[in-house]
Amino acid sequence: MVTRQRPATRLAAAGAPPRLLDRHLLGITPMAVVLLDELGRVTRWNPAAEEVFGAPYDAVAGRPLRTLLRLPQEHRSAFEFGDRRLRHVWTGVCLVSRLDDGAVREIAWWVYPLTGPGDARGLAVAADAQRIKEHGHGLALGDVLITPPPPAPLTATSGVRILRVEPTLVQSSAVDSALLRRRLAELLPPDLDHREIGDQVLARGYPAVNVSVTVRLPFAGHRDTAPRLGRVRPTAPAPYDPPPHQPLEHLAAQERLDFLNDVGARLADTLDPVQTADALCDALVPSFADFAGVQLLESIVTGQELPPPEADASPSVVRVAMRYDEEEGHWDDLVPLGEVIRMPSRMPLADDLTTGQSVNVPRVSERVSRRISSRIGGRDLRPLLRGRALLITPLIARGKILGTIVLLRRRDRPPFGEREVAVAEELGRRAAVCVDNGRLYRREKRVAAQLQHSMLPDAPPVVAGARICYRYVPADEAVRVGGDWFDAIPLPGSRLALVVGDVMGHGLTSAAIMGQLRTAVRTLAPQDLPPDQLLRQLDDLARRLGDECLATCVYAVYDPVARRCEIANAGHLPPVLVSPSGESWLLEVPPGAPIGVGGVPFETVCFDVEDGSQFVVCTDGLVERRGRPLDVGLTALRDFLSGPPRPLEDVCETLIEGFGTAGRYDDDIALLAVRFEGIPKEDVFSWNLRAEPAVVRETRRLARQALRTWDLPALVPTVELLVSELVTNAIVHGAGDLGLRLIRANSLLCEVRDDGYDLPHLRRAETTDENGRGLQLVSALAEHWGTQRTPTGKVVWFEHPL
Repeated sequence: MVTRQRPATRLAAAGAPPRLLDRHLLGITPMAVVLLDELGRVTRWNPAAEEVFGAPYDAVAGRPLRTLLRLPQEHRSAFEFGDRRLRHVWTGVCLVSRLDDGAVREIAWWVYPLTGPGDARGLAVAADAQRIKEHGHGLALGDVLITPPPPAPLTATSGVRILRVEPTLVQSSAVDSALLRRRLAELLPPDLDHREIGDQVLARGYPAVNVSVTVRLPFAGHRDTAPRLGRVRPTAPAPYDPPPHQPLEHLAAQERLDFLNDVGARLADTLDPVQTADALCDALVPSFADFAGVQLLESIVTGQELPPPEADASPSVVRVAMRYDEEEGHWDDLVPLGEVIRMPSRMPLADDLTTGQSVNVPRVSERVSRRISSRIGGRDLRPLLRGRALLITPLIARGKILGTIVLLRRRDRPPFGEREVAVAEELGRRAAVCVDNGRLYRREKRVAAQLQHSMLPDAPPVVAGARICYRYVPADEAVRVGGDWFDAIPLPGSRLALVVGDVMGHGLTSAAIMGQLRTAVRTLAPQDLPPDQLLRQLDDLARRLGDECLATCVYAVYDPVARRCEIANAGHLPPVLVSPSGESWLLEVPPGAPIGVGGVPFETVCFDVEDGSQFVVCTDGLVERRGRPLDVGLTALRDFLSGPPRPLEDVCETLIEGFGTAGRYDDDIALLAVRFEGIPKEDVFSWNLRAEPAVVRETRRLARQALRTWDLPALVPTVELLVSELVTNAIVHGAGDLGLRLIRANSLLCEVRDDGYDLPHLRRAETTDENGRGLQLVSALAEHWGTQRTPTGKVVWFEHPL
């Protein structure tokens, strides 16, 4: 007798009793009720809506529902009720993003246009259709139970797939109008006219639900190879007489192809190897086998770069997925998930990993089951294996064996035939490609993340006169490593350079460009270029790197002694400055054009800052939202930062975790926050001197006096010597008058200024040379030393630890 495929059957619960319009639809999901004005903005929002959509009424009042929930474009017109909008009831199912965690849910809608007094012009009733699918009631096909009885949910072993949940409308004659009004009164706010709304709902149709399911039996095959559906069998299978023009073999081939396409579509939905294995097992049980297990090489699961070049005679595998059509717990203790197995050589379970050939055992004998039990885990697997059909198929992709599929059938089902082995091998190839793609994707993601992490700074630098805090957050989407970067660079004179940039695009290319630009900024910053000139140099570099190198950037330099900030912008978001009193504003810096455009001038803006001010600059991933102008996001950021000063760590954490999106972002974020504190005036001594030889002795006295004022007598001998060397060098090789400045900060900073443009450099002094040893002494005794150009000359400086 040839097993016959029964046609797909749909069971509907349309026009269900009035209990459906209750606080909980079918007792499963709450019924959300939303009232909208003529522009589709939320005017009322019941507690069930807060549960379904994940936000209280205060957070959504007055906002358009269509953009609030990111409704699909083709459905948005149903939620607008202007004069030119359609006036009929709309029912449908669409994907909606929850407002608290961004999770996408399938929501069923009944949307009614309303008339009458008040501002309500639309009534939207919503239910979570996905919960109905996952936790729906049991259904039966004839006298055969195809889902578990209530309240058990549908499972992967039931042989059933729910196609969809449809919201429908039933004519008012089919329901009790008094009961409907009573249910509406329970759902709607108490101050509304329930009778008027109830009449309009009754006139347009009563909300009900249509649940559609499909039962699909396995594909037909030859008489000796036809599989049967686990526990779900036709009650009275009849012989099938195909039409003359469509022989049974053709139908069986078509069914095999449909089965492969269906399973292949499921496998393509994920790039995670373990999830791919789960999807494969779900598709194979119970229609193809009663047990399915997937074992992957340990190198795949642990994320090693590549499988071994040659098959290991005794490989290590990890059991990553398992499904079975038997009572719960029957297999879990004996073959647990996550177990690492060292496969013995010359065994059926290892042969396919070494030879790449499937192993098909029509019936597992007592000897084979005992041998497997003794060699794998030391557990007695004989009751699970003995008498069953066993098929082991390798997972091969790009010439590499990545793992195996183990399939078993109970004793009352036929063994696996040749065509079924071919189907299993084809599935193994498709699943292996998905597993290998997932491995490659995971490697790319890891490489990109490591590349970007290596290019971003670690701990913020400790500098005098400022406190620094920054954060980087990658995007939520897969492989969304981007080109956002930030940096805080200590400069001579206790100054601080601040930079935030965003390379356009995502992926390895953007991350690599970001690394080059960041390195260029760190190289150019110590040259003490004005911010606009530094951006010009960066723009020239970007154009040499190629047309695809485009980036926005803001660069600022803070002087804690002068309490002054210089800033230039290249197409980036303006920074926010918060005063010590809590007033905040967006800095008015000419935006310029992005780095890499060329031909557009940049401009430096200078402004004074008070001690205690906060400076916050970020990339657009923090403030940009779909359907919201960028200016609105910047204004919200400025308002968010207003108020009494808070610790920088709290500011950064609060912005990242809760600023508008509950911590979920479509783009990566770089955030830099700085508190300007300045250096106290009593920690700075400054003198203007004439360039005369006699002044060398005077500078030694001034340095000694300053160090004693700061109670640093131990530094006097060394600092006196180094100051005299720099002053002498400036008198001999410099020009104009001199300036000497001592700053006590994290270290002792000494600066000697003159009007000459020739920068001194360290050189080797021979034994007979009379000059050239001054900078050698400075280099040997100071912790750091260097030179920098100024608008009128140069500064030579050194730092000495306190």
